[in-house]
Amino acid sequence: MKQNNSSSLYIHDAALKALKLVAIAYSYVDRDDYPTQGAYEAEKEVEDRAEEVIAEVVKLGIPVKGYAADQYFFTNILVDKPDLVLNLVDTVRGKDRLQPAIPGALELSQVQYTGAGMMGLVVGNNRHLFKQLLIAHDIPTPAYKFIRDLRFKIPEDLGLPLIVKLNESGGSVGIDNKAVKETLEATQKKVAKMIETYKIPVIVEQFVGGPEITAVIYDDGRKKHQFYGQKVFRVKPDGKHDFTSLESYDDARAYKYIIPEQAVIDRISPLMVRAFEVLGYQDYAKFDIRLDENDGTPYFIDCNPNTAFGPDKGLPMTEVLALNGVDFITLLKSLLSKHARSVQKAG
Repeated sequence: MKQNNSSSLYIHDAALKALKLVAIAYSYVDRDDYPTQGAYEAEKEVEDRAEEVIAEVVKLGIPVKGYAADQYFFTNILVDKPDLVLNLVDTVRGKDRLQPAIPGALELSQVQYTGAGMMGLVVGNNRHLFKQLLIAHDIPTPAYKFIRDLRFKIPEDLGLPLIVKLNESGGSVGIDNKAVKETLEATQKKVAKMIETYKIPVIVEQFVGGPEITAVIYDDGRKKHQFYGQKVFRVKPDGKHDFTSLESYDDARAYKYIIPEQAVIDRISPLMVRAFEVLGYQDYAKFDIRLDENDGTPYFIDCNPNTAFGPDKGLPMTEVLALNGVDFITLLKSLLSKHARSVQKAG
């Protein structure tokens, strides 16, 4: 049992020995399940990421096996009876909204797992619900309009510029280089195209033009640690605004991270803990926050309770933690040992 001095994440080395088998659950990705090639490619990476996580667990001397979240997933889990499922599943049959099926079935089967439960994933995959909960708990989020179909019009008083996002998606799917619109007419056309392409509701949100912060929170069972990285963009995707588009994922130099000023961190920190708790998240989560250019108000624009988890330095959570002196293997050991202690108690 030790306190890791370099990161302060709690690690219980002895508890790790209680793990006889760790399952790495990841999305089963079939091109036919995704409306666009971009959406398919955004999810396809999870297969390679699962292999990378498996390799890291092997380094710890813990037996590990990968499980695709296909129609055989739960049968295989029940047969193999892992002590713990490390949940990397982003989509089920290509749909973000089916993500909660994984923790739901694992809870029904009394199999322990990492990450958010059903409530957290329901909220995390519904921007409208996410924003409503933030508003109810006095956590700033940009003004927006939820649009279910083409009968709904954008309110003229919403303000400009505006950005159009899918209500259910991750990985910037649907946010291309021209996502930010300067007129209501252009925004309405973008809404129509998004709904026709993806067949799900969208939200139209006030675009906050100030600095963007990637904020990560990790609960090691003793303390909720917070890590921050401020994005410094190399180019503006549309020539005018700084934001992360789907196309920018192919550019390793699209932006870099720097540590935000302490005054910014102090302003965000209490809101982070409150958001993590009221949204029903567990273990870890990533928030995207933009600062108002005029008064510095931190607006929570997106959340991901099941953010990409893996050793690749290009992953936002991994990159932000590394910026703050925490490497992936330390995070992995802390997360596994946190759940291993529960395995010990159950045994």
